[in-house]
Amino acid sequence: MSLPLQISALDLRLSLMAAVLAVMAVVFHVLTGTFLTPENLYNIAQQTAVVGIVATAVALIIVARQIDLSVGSVMGCVGVLIAFLQYTSGWHWIPASLAGLALALVVGLYQGWLTAYLGVPSFVVTLGGLMSFRGAAFLIADGKTQPITDPTFLALGGGLDGSLGPALSWALGAALSALVIFNTAARRRSKRAHGFTVRPLWFDAAFAAFVVAMLLGFVAVTCAYQLPGKDAAQGVPIPVVIWGVVVMGMAFIVRRTRFGRYVYAIGGNPEAALLVGIPVKRVMLMLFLLLAVLVTIASVVSVARLNAGTNSLGTNMELYVIAAAVIGGVALSGGSGTVLGSVLGALIIQFLESGLLLLDVGIGQRMVIIGQVLIVAVVFDVLYRRWTGERLT
Repeated sequence: MSLPLQISALDLRLSLMAAVLAVMAVVFHVLTGTFLTPENLYNIAQQTAVVGIVATAVALIIVARQIDLSVGSVMGCVGVLIAFLQYTSGWHWIPASLAGLALALVVGLYQGWLTAYLGVPSFVVTLGGLMSFRGAAFLIADGKTQPITDPTFLALGGGLDGSLGPALSWALGAALSALVIFNTAARRRSKRAHGFTVRPLWFDAAFAAFVVAMLLGFVAVTCAYQLPGKDAAQGVPIPVVIWGVVVMGMAFIVRRTRFGRYVYAIGGNPEAALLVGIPVKRVMLMLFLLLAVLVTIASVVSVARLNAGTNSLGTNMELYVIAAAVIGGVALSGGSGTVLGSVLGALIIQFLESGLLLLDVGIGQRMVIIGQVLIVAVVFDVLYRRWTGERLT
């Protein structure tokens, strides 16, 4: 069916997700009294960053009709290697991180080659990787925790000195707000110039105003949070800045590059994509390599946040990032999904977990609830696509 006022099904879905986030925040704050405090929102932002970074790439993997169940184990393996090289071998954090990136790329090349060129189902390849690379993480450091002390590296994970401070935070918020307004106006001009249907002005204006309000509101919240003993407020955490850079980079790849268009074409119909000359195998391999890069970034942020590399790093990460992608509107059948959706999905997952934690809900009950929320998200996805007339298979 066609939606009124020329608002697409995707626009409506993203708007509904934003509304769900707002409702969750209000409900949890009413129940706990502390959910919307600067301290809690600051912590939620940092915690969501790692999941959000990986979810942006996993979303594209699913769009291309593949899956990766090994991201958590690879993240743990890479993170332990980075920490081991710094603590035990005395490496500087930059070459240690590059060594971790090299390991992740080798893993991505191995799993991508098996999937793309040999035709082994990615489910099977990455399921084996889930177990293998968790074991490799144990072998690298013989099961021992590797503490990190480099202050520059630790700042990448947030913490005491891992934020921009008020001045830089407000400058960043103002710059991003201006960019949102400019992009909204430029997109409308471009569509009108090329004869495409333009969304209602009120919708674009309202959406831009909402995004700007969220950006500046987030800056205000982080600048209202001040740690005891510090002279200035924290400001935007560095992990969130890294996440934002990743999201903008992935959005550019999806919207502005041939590679991004190829991914969606492959997800829509792999056979047709091959017939029109798209190098399906090479694109699939590049997808796994792209995921390897983002897993490395997430590993660095996570190790820095924990101040150590541990064997448990990244445990259950694959479940959270897949849940974030699916809740964010990525179709498990492939061919549909957005980077912004993965951001909102990651936030919904973290809002839910944080709210349940503040309500003192036990870990077993939290796992049950989050698992059922994932099922509800898939059911909603099927019903929503049926209602809007989107492709289901």
